[in-house]
Amino acid sequence: MNVLLLGSGGRENAIAWKIAQSNLLSQLYIMPGNAGTKHFGINININYNDFNLVKEFVINHNITMVISGPEEPLVNGICDFFKSDDELKNVIFIGPSKQGAKLEGSKDFAKQFMQKYNIPTAKYQTFTKRTIRDGIEFLHSLNPPYVLKADGLASGKGVLILKNINQAVDSLIEMLNGKFGNASDKVVIEEFLSGIELSVFALTDGKNYVILPEAKDYKRIGEGDTGLNTGGMGAVSPVSFATKDFMERVEKRIIIPTINGIINENIDYTGFVFFGLISVNGEPYVIEYNVRMGDPETEVVIPRLQTDIIELFVAAGNKQLNTQKLSFNQKHCTTIMMVSKGYPEDYEKGKEILNIDKTSDSLIFHAGTTEKDDILITNGGRVLAISSFGDSKEEALAKSYKNAEIIDFEGKYYRKDIGFDL
Repeated sequence: MNVLLLGSGGRENAIAWKIAQSNLLSQLYIMPGNAGTKHFGINININYNDFNLVKEFVINHNITMVISGPEEPLVNGICDFFKSDDELKNVIFIGPSKQGAKLEGSKDFAKQFMQKYNIPTAKYQTFTKRTIRDGIEFLHSLNPPYVLKADGLASGKGVLILKNINQAVDSLIEMLNGKFGNASDKVVIEEFLSGIELSVFALTDGKNYVILPEAKDYKRIGEGDTGLNTGGMGAVSPVSFATKDFMERVEKRIIIPTINGIINENIDYTGFVFFGLISVNGEPYVIEYNVRMGDPETEVVIPRLQTDIIELFVAAGNKQLNTQKLSFNQKHCTTIMMVSKGYPEDYEKGKEILNIDKTSDSLIFHAGTTEKDDILITNGGRVLAISSFGDSKEEALAKSYKNAEIIDFEGKYYRKDIGFDL
């Protein structure tokens, strides 16, 4: 079968790597892809948010399955576009409807959903410019630190955690006055939960589900989890505190009520559910939902998946995920993200990447790369994810760090303490 994968990051490179191993695959296309994905399929330089151009490509290339890597086209309604088009409606589409994508696209919608279905999460209230005085009053009722979230998508930058009440009030005013554009027309203020975070992933056909390996990612730019939030500086899987007992509680209290809520709300949902969780004194709470795989978690979860991923997607598309049993590599997998100098703020692109051909014992997933005159160059803040297996977390990390040292580009940076808190 001919498959189209939407996206251009490390997540898509890892998914493309896995899709290419399937016996069911005839041809893989990646839209737009990067310098790494071209090794597993054909990159297509089309904007995936131009749905009519996507349709034309799907029809002309006899595409029978489309997978959305990123959340943006899902929030924009690409799944609904396919389902409502007579020429596209029989294409298997992996990704939820626009209504389902609101679980990520609207923090307020997600919190209301969790509250309605008794899914454990932090207490919260949502405010607009009109209710800004109530928002300030609510902030004063909380203990620090203060958590403020832009309601809509803000490129991973819409969550602020502040220790000072005056900073929190000022930030609330700035957000409601357009700091994150339309994304912060509404702001969710939450109580702060203290604990250790992890990511859990399920694939659902809207009724049945399978659970993928859990992972823990590291969002802060600085070692010891300091500095600004990023898209993710590394990840490990499995997660030591995610014991069998803990994961049973996650499934019973969070995953099952979420899937039941999707059914009860009559939401068309075929695709991934990402549960951003925090363990508070051993009890799982939901911080956020995403409606796609995480990045860089994908770069450690997908390598551990031994089941044919296209078979899984076909079963999901046919509402038959209950027939699937997943198999995983039991070794540890870790990834180190190499980033550009200045990230997550201003950074330069176009730096030549050297010595990838001298690496060994790791999977090199491209996140922000391109080619110019056959030279591999940086093209993003997060550049490469170095994923490795080991009998222990430490062995896997040692391999990744060895190769991160070998690979070179001007201004390269990576955290040297991934997995330090486990």
